[in-house]
Amino acid sequence: MKSLLSKRVMWATAAALLLTATNVSAAEKKYDTGATDTEIKLGQTVPHSGPGSLYGVLGRVGEAYFQMLNEKGGINGRKVKFFTMDDAYSAPKAVEATRRLVEQEEVLALFGSLGTAPQTAVHKYLNSKGVPQLLLNTGASKWNDPKNNKWTMAGLPLYPTEARILAKYVLSVKPNAKVAILYQNDDFGRDFLGPFKQVLADAGGNAKVVAEATYDLTEPTIDSQLINLSKSGADVFYNISTGKASSQSIRKVVELGWKPLQLLSAGSTGRSILSAAGLENATGIVAMAFEELRKKYLPNVDPDNTIAFAGYGQVVTMAEILRRCGDDLTRANVLKQAASLSGFHSPYMLDGVTYSYTPDDYTPMKTLYISIFNGKDWDISDRPVTE
Repeated sequence: MKSLLSKRVMWATAAALLLTATNVSAAEKKYDTGATDTEIKLGQTVPHSGPGSLYGVLGRVGEAYFQMLNEKGGINGRKVKFFTMDDAYSAPKAVEATRRLVEQEEVLALFGSLGTAPQTAVHKYLNSKGVPQLLLNTGASKWNDPKNNKWTMAGLPLYPTEARILAKYVLSVKPNAKVAILYQNDDFGRDFLGPFKQVLADAGGNAKVVAEATYDLTEPTIDSQLINLSKSGADVFYNISTGKASSQSIRKVVELGWKPLQLLSAGSTGRSILSAAGLENATGIVAMAFEELRKKYLPNVDPDNTIAFAGYGQVVTMAEILRRCGDDLTRANVLKQAASLSGFHSPYMLDGVTYSYTPDDYTPMKTLYISIFNGKDWDISDRPVTE
């Protein structure tokens, strides 16, 4: 009788252990929509067509990188299926493409999508759905809002971060600077304007803003604004402009014979913008830098294509987030791993620059380098600066 009872106890124990082992094994793998034992689906919207089509290279770089990873076995044994969709830099098209990615293609997460306006049009939708919207190609301050929009994170230095570091640079080289400011009359311009002025004020006010002018994107020229600013007696020109306005203003400053220290946002330092202004006219311009030499990592892409290189860095980072997720491929864990990247150095970053994300602060990076254009290329400072 005791023998039979002992056997029953052993069988029950063995069955319980087997059940526990099975449950543990099952618990080791967690999936949300967009992930399985063999596949991970990711999405992105960028302008593959229209006036912003040069940014389509972001998607092509992503496709190439994931193809390479898949050929090597994927990420933790899973192949990545990547959808890069055309939004033509249009908010309505971004909404349409994003909804398709979430509701039809059923992606686990989106990353590397581009543009403040297109991404503003979808970020409430993605947050309501609990879909990660990571490594955005925009530095608007609104993306640093983990309390109210925790699923959305920028991938570029936030504009206020750039502004504060540029202001500190001015104070270091011209402590009694007289600053003239041209800024785009929108959220982009205001993101750069306010933090810059605050740093000057906090320093005691010896360096001060003596003139300001705004422009709208629809204006054909900004000549009149530059003429007025040049008459202000300013010895520093803070040029918060983009695209055509950047090229026009850089050229106009030289035509006017005005020779201030000129500051430019990193997003306006592309070769096409400077070439349109005349490279010689851009000599001496100061801007932020955080990227390593492009040609070392993408030999088949024009080494001056900073857009492609930024895309490469972001896709490497996204792959790292997924690698850290292990077998817990839930959207909550993808977000958790992204928000825990503090200290991660992507291969496209300069030495000393790392991601600074934490669960309570979505600032992508707080350390940047000062760079000065020498007429041909950018001279990078020896040491980085932290805001």
